[in-house]
Amino acid sequence: MFSFWHDEYSSARTARHSARLSRREWLRVGGLSSLGLSELTLSALRRASAASANDELPDKTATAAKAKRCVFIFLFGGPSHIDLWDMKPHAPDNVRGIYQPIATSAPGLQLSELLPNLAKEADKLCLLRSMTHGDPVHGTACSQMITGRPHRRPGTTDTLAPDDWPSLSAMVMRFGRSAAGMPSSVVLPWYLMFPSQGARIAGQSGGLMGEAHNAFLVDGDPNLKDFAVPGIRLPNDVPAARLLRREGLLREVDSVRQTILDGPSSHLVSDNYRQAFAMISGQRSAAAFDLDEESAATRERYGGHKFGQSLLLARRLVERGVSLVTVNWDDDSRDEKQSPFWDTHHDNFGRLKKLTPIFDRAFAAFLSDLHTRGLLDSTLVVALGEFGRTPKIGQFTQNAATEKTGRDHWPHAFTALVAGGGAPGGHVFGATDRLGAYVTDKPVTPADLAATMLTHLGVDPSLRYHAPLLSESFPLSTGRMIRDWG
Repeated sequence: MFSFWHDEYSSARTARHSARLSRREWLRVGGLSSLGLSELTLSALRRASAASANDELPDKTATAAKAKRCVFIFLFGGPSHIDLWDMKPHAPDNVRGIYQPIATSAPGLQLSELLPNLAKEADKLCLLRSMTHGDPVHGTACSQMITGRPHRRPGTTDTLAPDDWPSLSAMVMRFGRSAAGMPSSVVLPWYLMFPSQGARIAGQSGGLMGEAHNAFLVDGDPNLKDFAVPGIRLPNDVPAARLLRREGLLREVDSVRQTILDGPSSHLVSDNYRQAFAMISGQRSAAAFDLDEESAATRERYGGHKFGQSLLLARRLVERGVSLVTVNWDDDSRDEKQSPFWDTHHDNFGRLKKLTPIFDRAFAAFLSDLHTRGLLDSTLVVALGEFGRTPKIGQFTQNAATEKTGRDHWPHAFTALVAGGGAPGGHVFGATDRLGAYVTDKPVTPADLAATMLTHLGVDPSLRYHAPLLSESFPLSTGRMIRDWG
């Protein structure tokens, strides 16, 4: 990863004296693997060179008044709101299901009996029960939740495309604030995809802004003993002095780079170089990803599972200055073709009995940990899926494989779990009808939620970016932030 070939080094020094090199020649001769950067940075720099037409890059810290954080937890598949956090105990049998509501630490607020740990932390939780949109297809519904905009071709595709709207993580990577040596935005432990497709689901990249703005991806299982994030520590055979020499080389050739990549993306390339060196050389950056620094008791409290340890890693990252951490649900049902993850088309109640304890333990520990460490007031936590499930058990709406024991997709009303960041704890925001089918009070769209998250992070949702692919400019969000949680 850190090899440094002599002939490429010589070419880079020669390039310093020639401002007539083309952009393509510069990237070949002076810019990439010859500088010994990690693959993370190399890919970002390659993409950045293609983004030079993008001329609306502001100072990344200009819109952030003070350090605030956000953790976006995506429950892939769409959990059943009626069985978990918007229960209808007085509805008919074929709606209310088999699980009973239980009291919580917040007077008058009830959760499913499947959530005993979260019930103890409900005084920190706001149940936003009025999420709504109109797309019942996984891929494009995921895209809408992750980007805050309806997909351009709703219901027609699951996979990422160049004309996708940019993800929230990409918006924050570009316009957000970053602590020294840390990326603005991190996604873990994987990009959402259906394994049978082997491609990212729509809306998880920079999209129209360009993939140069993709978040830092931590791809792996933090629960494994040998878990490590590549590219943020120096290999044993690369002493710090050599890294500093390479940094000096970058400064030496910077004037040529600025000449060839003149424009906004030139600053982006500089930012990426600086961030790469800061992460590789900084103990703070590497330590943020090191779960071995946590006590065995803390790790046990979150649970020995990919999701639980991902939330623990998210806590470490926001604690050390990452603005937005996206945690995508993953579990061992990923190879199931009919109902992977929270997509309970069959045996809805059995699947929830298996999945919910994992979430309950980890999410409750996460909220408690943030609160104990004094991070919850400044950290907005949002957990939800791409939609809810049908009010009636066995009701068919989108997937013909839905069985009499399952619940199909239902985007018209579902719940987001919100905590911290100014949202009142022990509170219910919005409401659905007696069957949990439609929103009756304070509807919130994905655009509204996106605007709320961006505003919390100090990013103005009305900021515009230029999309070279379409030769148009767009605001980050068309939604209205939630100003009054009452």
